[in-house]
Parts: sequence; C-alpha cells; structure tokens
Amino acid sequence: MRWREPLAAAGQAASKVPQITVFFWIIKILTTAQGEATSDYLDHRIDPPVAAAIGGLALVVALALQFRARRYVAWIYWFAVDMVAVFGTMVADGLHVELGIPYQVSTAFFAVALAVIFLLWYWTEKTLSIHSIRTPRREAFYWATVLATFALGTALGDLTATTLHLGYFTSGVVFTLIFAVPGVAHRWLRLNAIAAFWFAYVLTRPLGASYADWMGVPHILGGLGYGRGPVAAGLTIPIIAFVAYLAITRRDVEEAPRWRPAQAGRHRS
Repeated sequence: MRWREPLAAAGQAASKVPQITVFFWIIKILTTAQGEATSDYLDHRIDPPVAAAIGGLALVVALALQFRARRYVAWIYWFAVDMVAVFGTMVADGLHVELGIPYQVSTAFFAVALAVIFLLWYWTEKTLSIHSIRTPRREAFYWATVLATFALGTALGDLTATTLHLGYFTSGVVFTLIFAVPGVAHRWLRLNAIAAFWFAYVLTRPLGASYADWMGVPHILGGLGYGRGPVAAGLTIPIIAFVAYLAITRRDVEEAPRWRPAQAGRHRS
C-alpha cells in the first residue's frame, strides 16, 4: 500500500534544531544573558511599548526565517533564540513594570502556561523530545515552549533577585548550582532524559539573566555598573564566534535518518 510511504518518508525530514552538545548550553546561556541586557537597554533608551514592538517584529522575522528553512541552520536557529530572549524578557518585565503584576504572580502564570503547552504538545505528538523536531507542528510546539521558558525564567530570576532580596549575583550562583541538578540526576539517578533537558533549559534563563543584570546594573543596585549596552554588546561577540564555529564545522548538525529500500518493502502489502 503506497499511502504508507509518505509517512515513512516524513521520518527522513532533516532536524530543525541542533544536537545537544556543550556548545548548545554555552550559546544558550550567553543568549539568555545577552537577551536580558539588550531588552533592558532598549527599555531604558526608548519608550517600552515601542521597544516591545521592535522586539516583537524582530522575533516574527527570526521565526519566519526559521520556519522557512528546510533544516537546521546555525545562524538562523540562534538568531531566533536570541530574539526570543529579547522579546521574552520584554513580556515578563512589561507585566511587572507597566501593569504592576508581582513577580510571584507572573512566575506562576508562565509556569502554568508552560505546563499547558507541554500537555498539549505531548497529547498531540506523544513526545516532548527535542530530537523529534522534524515537522512544522512539532516545531510550532517547540518554539511556543521556548518562548514560555524565557518568560518564566525572566520572571523567576527577578523574583529571587528583587522580591526575595537575594541580589543578582547570589541568584546567579543559586541557579548555577540548580542547573547542575538535572545533569547529575540523569547520570546517577536515571532521571528521564527529556525531563532533565527541559528542566535544565528553563534554568538557563534565570541563570544567564542574573549574571547579565549583575554586570550591567549600577553599584547602588548591587551590580558591577558596566552598563546594559556594553554588556549586551560584549556578550554578542562570543555568541557570533561560537555560532560561526558551528556553522563552519557542523558539529551540532543532526543528520536525517536514512530510509532504506528494505525497510520500504516491509511496509508494502
């Protein structure tokens, strides 16, 4: 029956996301920090609603490029991640600064939103694996999840740093220690790999954002006072370098599984 072949062929689609290597986590944390600094810089330089409009437009362009690409392309993927970082920060900060919503409430709201996305994703696709991002629908669920994790992480980081009065540096240290937990639990306690990945993924946001705020905010707020603009620009340099390295070496490209004639024959009847 030849109608089965397109289903099998769909399994050959190229992955739209990178392999999970040490470079993935390095760039991910750098983009979270850079996105935080860039968002804060824009919000302090121009009217926040205008900044949000610019950030939203940049995100739309980045996601349009990502969805149009037929496979994972390093610079397109990480450009989209970076724009999610900028816009996700603006959304979380806007709820608090512009609407006066406490960080406790926004953190809980984004946590529920993330849980709902996970439930819908799993109910529809029966998997939450990053290695399954080979169809448009799964890619849509993936990017909705990424946006929710950035907004949640931003609110959570500000909650610990300001509402709980831990300060930015202490918050960064706390999230660094927690970030190691899923890796240890997966290796030694057999924690499910998918659960470990998304747990760590969520934590990269408050981790990177806390250190970015610590470097950028004035001394009176407990920071180093380097300025949000210089911090954003400084973090952009290693991001570009790492992404360029991956684009050249293709070390994080996950090849599509090969479809063998013998396998095709077994599906025919």
